[in-house]
Amino acid sequence: MSGVSRNENRPRAGWLVPAGLLALGIVPAIAGALRLAELGSGAAITPENARFFAAPAPVVIHIVSAVLFSVLGAFQFSAGLRRSRPHWHRLSGRVAAPLGLAAALSGLWMTLFYPNADANFDGPAVYGMRLAAGAGMVAAMVLALTAIARRDIPAHQRWMTRAYALGMAAGTQVFTHIPWFLWPELQGELLRAVCMGAGWVINIVIAELILMRGRHIRAPRNSRESGLASPG
Repeated sequence: MSGVSRNENRPRAGWLVPAGLLALGIVPAIAGALRLAELGSGAAITPENARFFAAPAPVVIHIVSAVLFSVLGAFQFSAGLRRSRPHWHRLSGRVAAPLGLAAALSGLWMTLFYPNADANFDGPAVYGMRLAAGAGMVAAMVLALTAIARRDIPAHQRWMTRAYALGMAAGTQVFTHIPWFLWPELQGELLRAVCMGAGWVINIVIAELILMRGRHIRAPRNSRESGLASPG
């Protein structure tokens, strides 16, 4: 009986990571949906949203691509799905890769060209970290695609894991901003930078620990079962 119970629990355990990643992205997804609704409904223009109404395309691209990338990417971490649906796994990876690039590049564009609507809190440190995170995600995506082009599946998976970690920082930053809301008297450039930076650092550290311990997605037996954005 115990053996049967363990076998029955294995599929459930395999979905814990994707479920956790989906949950991590809920708040940013809701915030993005509200922003799209605001733009689509012609809401009142305020100092905070004026930049988005002036140039809506980058923020729309960023929200849509980032949400889809986070969802598709989460399912890439399901070993059971990779085994049972290798073709779906491969196809979704091909879709996720350009979405990740679109999210990273649009995020960089917004950082570089949108005016800063919160100059009291988002100072040079936050600006620099956003540029570094966006550039790092683009570089990781390019390296992942280069690796899969030469059929180096383990390297592809490692770089996609890093890109996904950077892309999911918005979800982690919901939690790292808890001190920001608990102690409003401390709000300022320094705390904002710490809260923002902690999200990226935590995600990257966790990703690197997983990779170092060999718990990342195992390389499939052939290229048809490979991870995100497998070719041909």
